[in-house]
Amino acid sequence: MISQNTIQQILGRLDIIDVIGGFVKLKRRGSNYLGLCPFHNEKTPSFTVSPAKELYKCFGCGRSGNAISFIMEHEKYSYVDTLKWLAARYGIEIEETFQSDEQRQTQLAADSLFIINQFARDFFVKQLFETEEGRDMGLSYFKERGFREEIINRFQLGYSPEQRDAFTKEAVAKQYSAELLVKTGLVVNRNDQLMDNYRGRVIFPVHNHSGKVVGFGARILKGNDKAPKYINTPENEIYIKSKILYGSYFARQAIDKADECLLVEGYTDVVSLHQAGIENAVASGGTSLTPDQLRLIKKYTNNLTIVYDGDTAGVKAALRGLDLALEEGLNVKLVLIPDNEDPDSYVNKVGAGKFKEFVQKSKKTSSCFSLRWL
Repeated sequence: MISQNTIQQILGRLDIIDVIGGFVKLKRRGSNYLGLCPFHNEKTPSFTVSPAKELYKCFGCGRSGNAISFIMEHEKYSYVDTLKWLAARYGIEIEETFQSDEQRQTQLAADSLFIINQFARDFFVKQLFETEEGRDMGLSYFKERGFREEIINRFQLGYSPEQRDAFTKEAVAKQYSAELLVKTGLVVNRNDQLMDNYRGRVIFPVHNHSGKVVGFGARILKGNDKAPKYINTPENEIYIKSKILYGSYFARQAIDKADECLLVEGYTDVVSLHQAGIENAVASGGTSLTPDQLRLIKKYTNNLTIVYDGDTAGVKAALRGLDLALEEGLNVKLVLIPDNEDPDSYVNKVGAGKFKEFVQKSKKTSSCFSLRWL
């Protein structure tokens, strides 16, 4: 728990104009400030912030609150995560109280894993752009998939070189714990030798709701029947795959504004859709859809559209997702991509406009879909 002393420091430093101004372009109008509401689409500003009262209110959609509630609503953070975000913004050191030594050790391990993952993300990005192997293998692969550098940078995609211990050497030189390196899944211990786990693969960092890297998906580039197509981070203190949606950090505001979440299956589906301007898309990413993932979607919207491949495996996955989503009380519609395509290939084939039209025309309610496939 965050100590009361830290909370008081945060509250004492809070400036509502500074906080909200980081997300909304505000113009002074008398004693207040005015801007376009970030919670709904509008052309005429109706979002008012009062520095004297330390409150905001939108006279269009009715949302209101203070600086803390703004961050919670806009970023979909919990109260504790909001306090941590504000503490980081104002350079306030967080003092935490723990009920037990075990809780303290768990938190310390989590903090260390976050630090290692950040270091790894930066390493993979540098390899992708600044090495000949990375450009020839990784960057060329992404560009063949149609990814532009803007979207590659946004999702912080990277490359792990084929050398057996390129990352391991860098990490050990930085004095990161071998035990924690193995726990992240970035490094494996074979016959008492540490080596890279993602050699010769392109890297998709997985972010939590606050933008921190909690894990990675690593896709193989060279054909190898013995090696899995993807390697994903093993579960640890910060990576619990059943509670993570790939792309949710980048999609959360678009989902909120559209009041709809598009659920796809893979990393490349999400990246391609976001590049096409369809930014309310997320993926279950390497796992079957779970109740925890659906509850995460429900934080943003009650409207879910499942967009899966139209093959047999896609239909089965859609049906499983449908049943779970209905149990969670979501309004569910289903779209199956035709002609042996997936969302990634289909949006690149037909373009963003026609993809959006297809999704709108092809949505089926849960009852229609169930009857069709009985």
